[in-house]
Amino acid sequence: MQSYLQCPYLIIIRTKASPFSGHFPSSRELRAGKMDLASSAGIARQTWELENNIVAIDSPAESDTIYYYDEVAQAKIQQEKPWQHDPNFFRRVKISALALLKMVVHARSGGTIEVMGLMQGKIEGDTFVVMDAFALPVEGTETRVNAQADAYEYMVDYSQTNKRVGRLENVVGWYHSHPGYGCWLSGIDVSTQMTNQKYQEPFLAVVIDPTRTVSAGKVEIGAFRAYPEGYKPPDEPVSEYQTIPLNKIEDFGVHCKQYYALDITYFKSSLDGHLLDLLWNKYWVNTLSSSSILGNRDYVAGQISDLAEKLEQAENQLAHTRLGSFFVPSQKKKEVRILMFSVVFLSVDIL
Repeated sequence: MQSYLQCPYLIIIRTKASPFSGHFPSSRELRAGKMDLASSAGIARQTWELENNIVAIDSPAESDTIYYYDEVAQAKIQQEKPWQHDPNFFRRVKISALALLKMVVHARSGGTIEVMGLMQGKIEGDTFVVMDAFALPVEGTETRVNAQADAYEYMVDYSQTNKRVGRLENVVGWYHSHPGYGCWLSGIDVSTQMTNQKYQEPFLAVVIDPTRTVSAGKVEIGAFRAYPEGYKPPDEPVSEYQTIPLNKIEDFGVHCKQYYALDITYFKSSLDGHLLDLLWNKYWVNTLSSSSILGNRDYVAGQISDLAEKLEQAENQLAHTRLGSFFVPSQKKKEVRILMFSVVFLSVDIL
């Protein structure tokens, strides 16, 4: 009975007589190992596409329409500027699978450091269509990104080079990462987005959390537009709750009414299939070489610590209220505390 531990370079054969004997693999064995890796990568990509609801455009007519850039139509939209009459004019974002994967790979490469890039595409009615994305050489920290002069020069050169080779899509937005603390706009992000909308309309902001993005799973992403300065949006119920670290809650709460979220969908086509294959293989190899549990152990520990601080703060507030001081028996408060800690540990998401 033989069992094989396969890798692209060496196959170790385990037998009863020789448990750990090794040999140089034959070409047939190498091909088998590569086929297994290719099969695993293919399954992982299919899972990734299903998790993120990436819609395949099979019709040639649809594919030609979404990839065709009509300069006249785009110029007309720029002249009419319908977004100036309605702060909520833009409602949806369509992102190509290629652009999405590029942004995810870039965000993951930064680790705990924020990264930044730009998105290229076009406008269709009330929808941003993001066709491509590219990274910017910016100075990042764990809480912010700072674009310097060389980043702006790179941005201009990249856009001009694209147009010279026939890629006519304009820059339609920027993206950056929030490693481990969710997809929302901070005060600095809101200020940046408002400046971009003032001088580069139409413009979109996208935030990706690479730490909460599971390998071959659902991408943690958000797309946003800032309201004009002084605009007061109507009160709307919160459609989706997300975990905000305690040290970010104030920044989130102060600015959460200054922007709104757009619905995001994803698409792919056979026209960009080859590029998507190449990029996915790079992404898949990188995820194979690292353990998501070990790589995110600091994040998990931070989440537990953050939740413990929130529980302590809530308990202190409860103790200072009349209800907490006079009407809640100590045994009952102890039971609530145990229950809350149980929920904490059940809710921790180990990526």
